[in-house]
Amino acid sequence: MNTHQVELKPIREVAIYKRNLIPAKIPENYELKPIFKDIAHEETIRNGVVAFRDFLYIFFDRLITDGHLYAKPPKSSSGMADYPFLNNITNIMVEIGYYGKLTENSDSLLITEMPLCTAQIDENGKRKPLKIPVTGQIECLRFLTLCGFHFTGVDLDAKLLTVSLKKPLEVSYPNKPVLLMGLKAMSIADMELRAGRRYWNDHNLLRCDYRLIKAEDTAITDIFEDFIHPLSVEVQEFALKLHNRCIDMGMTCTLNVWDDVSFSYAHIRKSRRELSSRDKYQQRAWAFSYSMRNGYCLFVRAKKIEKYADVIKNFNLQLQEKIAQGYGCYRKMGRERCQGDCQGICIPLDDSILRISKDIELWLDNEVPMHLLH
Repeated sequence: MNTHQVELKPIREVAIYKRNLIPAKIPENYELKPIFKDIAHEETIRNGVVAFRDFLYIFFDRLITDGHLYAKPPKSSSGMADYPFLNNITNIMVEIGYYGKLTENSDSLLITEMPLCTAQIDENGKRKPLKIPVTGQIECLRFLTLCGFHFTGVDLDAKLLTVSLKKPLEVSYPNKPVLLMGLKAMSIADMELRAGRRYWNDHNLLRCDYRLIKAEDTAITDIFEDFIHPLSVEVQEFALKLHNRCIDMGMTCTLNVWDDVSFSYAHIRKSRRELSSRDKYQQRAWAFSYSMRNGYCLFVRAKKIEKYADVIKNFNLQLQEKIAQGYGCYRKMGRERCQGDCQGICIPLDDSILRISKDIELWLDNEVPMHLLH
C-alpha cells in the first residue's frame, strides 16, 4: 500500500472549499485594463463580473447537493480536488467565454469553435485525442443547465457535441444576460493574462478573480480581508490585527495561490534579482493559509525557541505543547503521507484561537526577530 497516495476529498467538501474563495466584496468602480475596453462599456463589464460571481454561488451550491451525480473520482488523483469533471467544466466555460461572439443585443454568445472539445489533426495528419472526452462535454453542459444556462443548437441527450461555422452553439443565461459579459471578460483574463495557466488542474475561473481585469493593483490588505470573510467576525478582527501588526513591522506580505491559498510574511533580504512570490514564500516567518487539508490556519516557522523559552513557559499549556512538538516533513521522518507539516507549527484559525490570541501575538513578537538573524 502506498501511504503517500493523495487522498481525494468528497466533491461536496471540494465545493464548500472553493465556494469560500469567491470574492465577497467586488468594488462598484474600478478601471479596466485596455484589453477589455473594446468588449463593451466598462460599467457593463463590471456588472457582468458581479453577475458571474453570483452565478458561482449557485454553481457551488448545486455542486454541494448534486455533485456526486456528476463528479466521479478518477482512477488515481494528484490532488485532493482532482476531479476530471471540475477540470472539464472549468475549461468548457473558459472556451464558451473566450471563443463566443456576443450577439447584437448581447443576450447570448455564438460559438463556432471549441478547440478542447474538437478533434485536432497533428502535423503528420493523425487525429489527436480529444482534450475533453465526448461524454464529459455533454455532462458538463447538462450540469450548467441546472445552474441557469441555456444551450441552443445542441442535443443534450446526444453523445456528441458538434460545434462549427455551419452549426454554431448558442449560449444564454436568461436570468441575468449580463453574466455573459462577465464570463467573456474573465475568460479572456484567464487565457491571456494569467501567468503560468495550466489547463488540467487549474480552476482559477471558479474563483472569479476580478483583480486580473483591473488596471491598478489591489492593495494586499483588501485582498486579505476578502480572504478571511467566511470566518467569524471576532476571528476576522484578530487575523486582520496580526496582518496589520506585521505590515507595520516592515514585513512583506505575499499572496500565493497554488493548491492552497496563503498570505506569507517575511523580512525580505536584498537580492540582485527580482524575487518571485515563491522566493518570498521561502523566506516567510509565518503565514495564514487556507487549504483542503487544514482549512483556515496559521503556520509559524519557529526558530531558536530556546532564545525566548522564558516567554513560552507562560503560554497556554496546549500552545506550549504544540511549540515543543515543533514541525518537519512527515515523509522524511518515516511517518504517514505528507500532512503539510513542513510549513510550520499549525494553529487552526477558528474561534478556538481567540482564547490564546494574546499568546499568539507575544509569540510572533519574539519569533519574528529570529528570522532577521537567520
